[in-house]
This record gives sequence, C-alpha cells and structure tokens, in this order.
Amino acid sequence: MAESKESLEREDLGAYVCKPTLLEAVLPYYRTSLGAAYNGDSKDLLPQLPDESINLIITSPPFALRRKKEYGNVEAADYLGWFMPFAKEFKRVLKPDGSLVIHIGGGWLEGKPRKALYNFELLLALAKELVFIQDFYWFNPAKLPTPAEWVTVRRWRIKDAVDPIWWFGKTDLPKANNRKVLKPYSESMLQLFEKGYKAKLRPSGHNISTKFNRRHDGAIPPNLLVISNTDSNSPYLSMCRKHGIRLNPARYPPSLPEFFVKFLTDEGEIVLDPFGGSNTTGAVAENLKRKWLCFELDEEYLRGSIYRFDPSKLLEVQSKRTAGPIP
Repeated sequence: MAESKESLEREDLGAYVCKPTLLEAVLPYYRTSLGAAYNGDSKDLLPQLPDESINLIITSPPFALRRKKEYGNVEAADYLGWFMPFAKEFKRVLKPDGSLVIHIGGGWLEGKPRKALYNFELLLALAKELVFIQDFYWFNPAKLPTPAEWVTVRRWRIKDAVDPIWWFGKTDLPKANNRKVLKPYSESMLQLFEKGYKAKLRPSGHNISTKFNRRHDGAIPPNLLVISNTDSNSPYLSMCRKHGIRLNPARYPPSLPEFFVKFLTDEGEIVLDPFGGSNTTGAVAENLKRKWLCFELDEEYLRGSIYRFDPSKLLEVQSKRTAGPIP
C-alpha cells in the first residue's frame, strides 16, 4: 500500500483491496475495525451468515408505496411474498436473545383516500415466525403533507406523520434494558419529587404506591418516538452533493436506530441492517462501539454512505465501478 490510511483525504478513498470479514466468500465494499458494508442483495448475503450470529437486526425495508421510488419498492399486494423469505433468514441468524426491529410505514391505495394495510399484514405474518414483543411509533413533526391530492388539494385527510416500528424476538424475553434509554424528567415530575406525592388509588384504578416518588436517573420513555427528520447539512449530504453521488431518498435520522441499538444491545455485540441504504445504522453502531454489518443492493447509495464515517476509521475500501476511485 502506497499510503497509510491516516494520510487519506475523503476525496482519495478507494486505494485498498479488501479482505473477507464475517462473510468469507464476499469482499466488503468498505470496512472499519468494527464493521463492514457489502454491496449485494440480502437474499444472497443473508444465507452466508452463521446461525445465531446477530444480536440485533434493525432495518427500514422498501415500503409498498403507491408511487415507484428510484430505490425500488414492491406493490402492497405482493409485499408479503417478497418479504417473508427474508424473515426466515432473520430468524435463523438472530441469537436466542436477539431482536428484530422493523420500521415499516404505510402506503396509500391507488386513487383512493385511504391507506393500505400491508404493514399490519406483515406484522401478523412475522408473528408466526417470531415473537411479537411491542409496537413503537415514530412521529416525525417535519413530515411533509402527503399524499398531496388528499391532504393539501382536496383536504380530505390530515398529514400522515407517524410510522409503525415493530419489535420482535426469538423468545418472549429478548435482551433489553430501558435504563439505557431513559429520558430527562419533565418539569411536572421534578416538581412532584420536590413536593412529594401521597400514595393512593387513582380514579383509573391504578394503585400509585410510595415507590412512584423514587427518583432514578431519568424517566422511562414511551413507545412514541418524537424525532424530526430535518438533516440538510450533514457531512454525508454535503460530500455526496460535492461529488455528484445520488442520495438515498429514504433516510431515517440517526436518533431512531440509536434508540434501539442502545436499548437492545451492549458494546461489542453485532447489529445488522439488511436494507442498509446510506448506512445510518452502521454509523450509529460504530459510534456506540457495536460491531455492525450493512447489506445494500445499490452501489451508489453504499458509495455515498462512506461519508458517514471518519476517514481515519476506514481500514479498507473497494469499488466495483469500472472508472474512477471512490471519492
């Protein structure tokens, strides 16, 4: 190697030939000391993973949207047939105490002001393969008012700003610890700690004991995750624009996978995103000192995802492109 990785600038990546990591028969597109990103179809890559080797699978697969997207998406009527072969592989590769977390928003029916139910049908189908643990909902206050025909033109529907997130395990008790995701106490709760609370039976029937007044490190979060998706100036976006790399249009904010990586894994455990896109999940796992794997079919999305990482942490990078280095 002519250059050390420390001397690489973002514009000069691509000088290295990769070595196999967890997938012995496939070269990673790039890797760090903690993880590797692969350019390929998950239906081909997943079978190469060992049984019970992954602690957490967290992903946002292509939705069954009414309008076709450039990254490809399946019709609602065909969604279960497309997705369930992946689900069987997810079950095989998860460790006994591992978790599967799927962010799967809904879609609108063609020419109708009502939503498809494919994501709830997927929930029921997955519950036959894995154990459904809990539902979460991501509220994105910055979501645009779509579909425009029904929301801003005819005014028949309100803005669709909440996506379901399904949490599954292989058993009833996957590894989890909500102490890792505590949030700051509200002002009203802080006042209650200061003034004290009289234990009593609430009108709702809940018996509030003296334990309610114990102060811990924070409040247990609800299953409604309020996270705005407003990124416009991150290094990933600015460097992709600089080098003319096509952006992945279906990016979720880092705070979303961060919540589940913290909640469901410990440092050193393995996180997989089989529909990796711009590899937000891998970058979050890297920052949280988890090992990670990313599978992505679109090479350009994966190429841009390199900019989510500190160049000094990139050990090896390769390109399938016939001309030009990875920037």
